[in-house]
Amino acid sequence: MSQSRILLVEDEEHLLEAIKLNLELEGYHVTTAMDGKKALKLIKEERFNLVLLDVMLPEIDGFQVAETIRLQNFDVPILFLTAKNTSEDRVMGLKKGADDYLTKPFNLEELILRVGILVKRSLRNTEEGKMLNTYKIGDKEINFTSFELTSDDGTTTMLTKKEAMLLKLLIERKGEVVSREQILETVWNYDVFPSTRTIDNFILSFRKYFEPNPKEPRYFHSVRGVGYKFTD
Repeated sequence: MSQSRILLVEDEEHLLEAIKLNLELEGYHVTTAMDGKKALKLIKEERFNLVLLDVMLPEIDGFQVAETIRLQNFDVPILFLTAKNTSEDRVMGLKKGADDYLTKPFNLEELILRVGILVKRSLRNTEEGKMLNTYKIGDKEINFTSFELTSDDGTTTMLTKKEAMLLKLLIERKGEVVSREQILETVWNYDVFPSTRTIDNFILSFRKYFEPNPKEPRYFHSVRGVGYKFTD
């Protein structure tokens, strides 16, 4: 667990120390913050496998912290710790990007179990991301580091960064429909809001690159009103 890093954000000092101690006994490396401002600073400076986040925080509340994290990092799991126990708060937390929600007072054993599940998911995603440096579709191989698309005959085409990012997302989610919202979060990072037509045009380009017959796609599919899917 030594490689598993957790950011714990909690403004109750006694609770923060108790959680930190128990997580460290499980082998996690724990970094702490007692307000939302410091939490966001740490997120920018370091990489974490999990964020444990109180909702009621000084400076910036947990919901805002989670929302800001999600603009920068869609992958790191977020577990809310909160005294609020209404369904509205749970829904709000999930809308802001939380993966799980635990209400105070909670059982430390339950917290550790939930932490373990989320950290394993984070580590698995990290390893899968590292493994996917190249991928072959038909007679063409994509290099996600150099953005080169190389055919078996040696012809090379340069992909744009956005093309490479969207390809990687669709390939990582092979067989699943990826929604437009997920594409926005991962590829465009909310800095621009492309129209559905813009994303459709990327899919049309992929068909030209890879499909033997672009009019009858085998690999890249548009699912009307839902999203886009890659099959191999």
